[in-house]
Amino acid sequence: MHAGAVVDSDVGARVTPIYQSAGYVFPSYDEAEARFSGESVGRAYSRGDNPTNVVAGKRIANLEGGRNGLVVSSGQAAIAMTLFSLAASGDHILSTASLYGGTRQLFDGSLTRQGLNFEFLTAEATEEDWLARVRPETRAVYTESIPNPKNDVVDLELLGRVAAKAGVPLIVDNTVATPYLCRPIEWGADIVIHSTSKWLSGHGSVIGGVIIDAGKFDWAANSERFPHFTKGSFEGAPSFIERYGADTFISYVKSVTVLDYGPTVPPTSTFLLLHGIETLSLRMERHVENAQRVAEWLEARPEVGSVDYSGLPSNAYYELAQKYLPDGAGSVVSFDLPGGPEAARKFVEALELVSHMTHIGDVRTLALHMQSTIFKRSSQEQRDEAGVTPGLIRLSIGIEGIDDILTDLERGLEATKA
Repeated sequence: MHAGAVVDSDVGARVTPIYQSAGYVFPSYDEAEARFSGESVGRAYSRGDNPTNVVAGKRIANLEGGRNGLVVSSGQAAIAMTLFSLAASGDHILSTASLYGGTRQLFDGSLTRQGLNFEFLTAEATEEDWLARVRPETRAVYTESIPNPKNDVVDLELLGRVAAKAGVPLIVDNTVATPYLCRPIEWGADIVIHSTSKWLSGHGSVIGGVIIDAGKFDWAANSERFPHFTKGSFEGAPSFIERYGADTFISYVKSVTVLDYGPTVPPTSTFLLLHGIETLSLRMERHVENAQRVAEWLEARPEVGSVDYSGLPSNAYYELAQKYLPDGAGSVVSFDLPGGPEAARKFVEALELVSHMTHIGDVRTLALHMQSTIFKRSSQEQRDEAGVTPGLIRLSIGIEGIDDILTDLERGLEATKA
């Protein structure tokens, strides 16, 4: 509720204001030059630096135990800006195979066309398997703390060791877990990203993303892999490593990558994000309590083939969840209907309380058939890697009364009997 906020001494507003301005007046010629050269910390333009957005970046970094954060226009933008800041055409990224469908499409589509090479390893891969895939051109290890939609919890500590031995940063998408349930930096992550549209906001009314820098990676010691950090932002300027030290990465993202590509999030959206963050802990308690109840209820239903939720003792990832997610296994619950797409159609069309839509992390409970929507353009191999079966339904469990949620889910399951 307090991290990052600066109370305006002139007005005294307790709530962070919306600074709806494209640019900022320079007090002098010399100050303008100093800001563009990086010699002054004053802001010049809102494409990369808006006061409302700065508060949000610092607040989420505080929650994650990071050094600093930068908000951008979406979770996908956060992923792209992170990888564009680390890798160039021809470089190699190691990643877990189980990923959110939109992320996998980004990797296999646009980023591959732009010259990045991705290699995917399954959850069964050992530390030796990962290290054997490291190449001279490898630039990062990428994963999700709770992969969406299958909840196959990742061994973050293992990947942290792999990344450290490889001399590359570990990037963790922590959207589904949120910093309330898991703080990946404590397990070895160097960079954490979120789609802030989800649980951090909670209300489903804004789109946004954030990049958080742990400030722990030694860019100087690994400069052969990241030579662009050994240069300045203009001729004659000190290198990013010399000027920024522990802030090398986030400073490069802010002053080069984001400034070049321009994925700016409006301060009006960030204002709503800040309000959502204030109730994150309260909401997450209810989210995970409801999700656990729903998962247990679904597991006992004869209409359901299987349930993917690591909070269930029967789940293959239960022990990892106990280690990394002791306060709850998140609020995404996926389950398979043996009747496939037709059963899924009957289920979603019978729902009245639960919203049929593509989103997660809302205070409202949401449902989506994965194969016909997010994974519609994916190959069968990609669906198999992500565990997306023909009848897979993803639920994002909200904070409604649990009896109301279960009543509506029963209505949907009853419809599948036909």
